[in-house]
Amino acid sequence: MARTAVLGRLTWQVATVESARTETATARTLALDLPDWPGHLPGQHVDVRLTAADGYSTQRSYSIANASEPGRVELTVQRVADGEVSPYLTELAEPGDQFELRGPIGGYFTWSPTEPAPVLLVGGGSGIVPLMAMIRTRSVAGSRAPFRLLYSSRGPDDVIYAAELDRLATAGEAASGIEISYVYTRSTPVGWPSPPGRLDRAALAAAGWSPDREPLAFVCGPTGFVETASSLLVEQGHAANRIKTERFGPTGGAR
Repeated sequence: MARTAVLGRLTWQVATVESARTETATARTLALDLPDWPGHLPGQHVDVRLTAADGYSTQRSYSIANASEPGRVELTVQRVADGEVSPYLTELAEPGDQFELRGPIGGYFTWSPTEPAPVLLVGGGSGIVPLMAMIRTRSVAGSRAPFRLLYSSRGPDDVIYAAELDRLATAGEAASGIEISYVYTRSTPVGWPSPPGRLDRAALAAAGWSPDREPLAFVCGPTGFVETASSLLVEQGHAANRIKTERFGPTGGAR
């Protein structure tokens, strides 16, 4: 993935795993202790570097999942079957383990809680990660900007942050300020009103904002998903300069 906007500290730091929790069968969240972490903006990412005993090293980029706080970063990583970094992070890393990290990186795909405009978040698969950082930042900052999230997942068992999203949905839009909608591409929950299918014009129109509200849109996921969602938004009359995208490919990218 091409990265052009870079902010923050670009020196490698040693991150210590504080805790790990399972999100889905293939996704896991690691809470990391970083004494020199300066904080970050929601939507930024980090580089993670692993080095073997023989000196071989490899690195990948992952979006930050939590709201900013000094000295702490949460990464939610989805396992890539043939990956060099994600299998370690999702299956082997345990509290006390250490690896190198640098960041925060990225200035384009970020949201500020001082922005009052309505926000539309459109996430595919692990593309939910930076969007959840925005949702959590909104809560911590006490922002009243109305949020809508449209999350596309293979099935209900593949929904990352399912319990947290359920709590937000149960609270209701009036209480949480966030409206949540789902698209399921392979299987649906029992009693779901429509068959599984990919994101389309109708789903996006039902879950999104009218163009006359001039919302900010953040779209994140696999390349094909992002291209479809952003094109549909433009077709609906949304200004292209109000749509920010982040995409990743099959080799891992920033997730």
